[in-house]
Order: sequence, then structure tokens, then C-alpha cells
Amino acid sequence: MPVITTIEDLRVLAQKRVPRMFYDYADSGSWTESTYRANESDFQKIKLRQRVAVNMENRSTASTMVGQAVAMPVAIAPTGLTGMQHADGEILAARAAKKFGVPFTLSTMSICSIEDVAQHAGEGFWFQLYVMKDTGFIERLIDRAKAANCGALVLTLDLQILGQRHKDLKNGLSAPPKLTLANLINIATKPRWAMGMLGTPRRQFGNIVGHVSGVADMSSLSSWTASQFDPGLNWGDVEWIKKRWGGKLILKGIQDVDDARLAVQSGADALIVSNHGGRQLDGAQSSIEALPAIVDAVGQQIEVHMDGGIRSGQDVVKACALGAKGVYIGRSMLYGLGAMGEAGVTKALEIIHKELDLTMAFCGRTQMDTVDKSILLPGTFPTGH
Repeated sequence: MPVITTIEDLRVLAQKRVPRMFYDYADSGSWTESTYRANESDFQKIKLRQRVAVNMENRSTASTMVGQAVAMPVAIAPTGLTGMQHADGEILAARAAKKFGVPFTLSTMSICSIEDVAQHAGEGFWFQLYVMKDTGFIERLIDRAKAANCGALVLTLDLQILGQRHKDLKNGLSAPPKLTLANLINIATKPRWAMGMLGTPRRQFGNIVGHVSGVADMSSLSSWTASQFDPGLNWGDVEWIKKRWGGKLILKGIQDVDDARLAVQSGADALIVSNHGGRQLDGAQSSIEALPAIVDAVGQQIEVHMDGGIRSGQDVVKACALGAKGVYIGRSMLYGLGAMGEAGVTKALEIIHKELDLTMAFCGRTQMDTVDKSILLPGTFPTGH
């Protein structure tokens, strides 16, 4: 077994162990993938100020996100098809997150259902909602999340229509995978993955199949999903969902200051500066580039979180220095899960936590709430002006 010290080590291992269509699904963006790449590379431009002879004892990475105590200001992002990276993937990731003391967000498009995750990983996890045209189904989803005692509802606003992801189209992405010759040959080279999948009944979208009339299997599901994402989604719907939910509401997919102000008006508890991991509008700003202007505009009125490109604890420090109250990891978690299951998700969290802790120390900080722009080298970070 190789010595794993970085998220990149986990990515390399996941690429060996996960069938190509599911690895590519996790590790790709739309069109030219320029925004997907910028999410990572723009972090590299930001430089840190090293400080010395500062008392480094009693450091803590503890913080809160929407009032919930967290071991570090990091949550696991909602990612579709997580249970196709590794058998029972959502359950394993939720378990790892709970043990570590960070939130896990379950996607509407998960393989394991809300009830499955609640049963195996306990309450308190968050649920991410996509708005579909079938209002009755949305009402039931919200009620199921309430019944599972989910700690927050994360409403995704940037997927009313699907971005064109070339790799998914070329791979013929489906869950479970279509048994074409190319897929069978590829899966035959991933015996650990295949054995895991044979050992679980969870191979289709657990939140949807059996919960929508007329959707009993994958063939009817794909046509239902294609017709169900609601291009008419608007701020009135956000207010309706907030009322129906009644708990903490986080709005995901904000990239623009005007939209951030509308998010405040909607009464949400937090917003996530996010471009959907570069999977929707290619050519958009990276999340870290968009963050400072949004923090300047609304950071006093609403909790600002961000996701996109977080591959290390240093990225977490930089995002927090620019005003984020928390960040989300999607791909970093998926690489860990694909590589080593639950232990891999734990490893990803450990790697990020250690880098976060050491970077704080080198920058002369011992508490998260003292991490601000003064730890960054002037001229190297986006300012929002």
C-alpha cells in the first residue's frame, strides 16, 4: 500500500480503483473545463505570510457552520452518484464525517436514500435539494429530510438545466452502468469495486426510485430526471421551500453579488459561493475569485461559505482568510472514498485538518476566528473590487 500524504495521492489511487465512467463523472467539468481548472489553480496564486516566534500552543481548528459546532470549518459537499464511487458510498462518507465532527451533505441524486443514511450514520447530516417540476415529490423529500432530523437543507440554485460534460456523454454515464463491452472490460479491471457492488442492494437513486409514481427502475428514472429539473425555479420558490422546511436553509450556487443580495432577502441562513465545481457554466469565475466581493457585499448579513477547488488545508485557510465561514469538499472526499472507502474519507479529512492546523501555526494563528486577510501576502489575493 502506498504512503498517502496528500489528496492527490488519494486521487491517483481512486483513478486506479473506480470504473472510468464514475471516476470521470467525479473528476470533470463542462465544456473546456477552464472553470474547473481555475477553481484549483487560483488558490495557488494566493501567498501566505509566515510569522515566527509566536506562541503556537493550544491551537484549535474548531468553529461553527450555521450554528452547528464543527471540528474544522469544512463540510462534505453534496455529490451525486457517491454510491457509485464505492458500494454504499454515502453511508460510509456520512459515518466518516460524523466521527470526525464535520457535516455530511447528502445529494438528492444519491444512491443511498435519506432513510438509509439516517439509519446508518445517525441524525444531524444535511440534505441537498434539487427543485423538480413534481411539487408533490419535492414536498415529500423535504418532509423525509425533516423526519430524518437533517440539520440543514442545502438548496442548489445553479442546476435548473444541466451543463454539458463531454466525458459523461462519451462514457454513456448511467447508474448502474450499462453493460456494454467497453464498460464490462473496464469494470473487469476494478475487482474491488465490482465485489463491493455485488454485495450491496443499493445501485440506483435511492431518494427517487419507489418515491415517484411511474419510476420503478433506471430506464424510467433517466427519462423522468431529464424532464424534471425545473428551469422555472425562482426566488419565490426559495421562500416557499424555506417555509415548508422551517429549519436552517443554505443556498448553493451563488457567484454574483446581486444574487447574494437576493439570497439575503430570501431569509436564508447561509449561502455557498459555488460554480458547481466548474460543471455548469464554463468560463465563469473561480469560486475563490468570486468570494471576496460577495463577502464585502453581504458578509455582515448572512453566513458566506464556499466550495470549488479545495484540495488541501492551505486552501481552507485561504478561503477563511478571505471571509468564508466554512468550505465544502466534494472531489477531495470522492477521491478518498473511491480509493479506500470509509477509511479513505477519514484520510482525506485528516490530511486537510493537519494541513489546516500547521498552516495556521506557521501564519501565527491559534484560533479559526483570528484567520483573516492579514495572513495573506498583499497583491497575491483577489480583493473583490
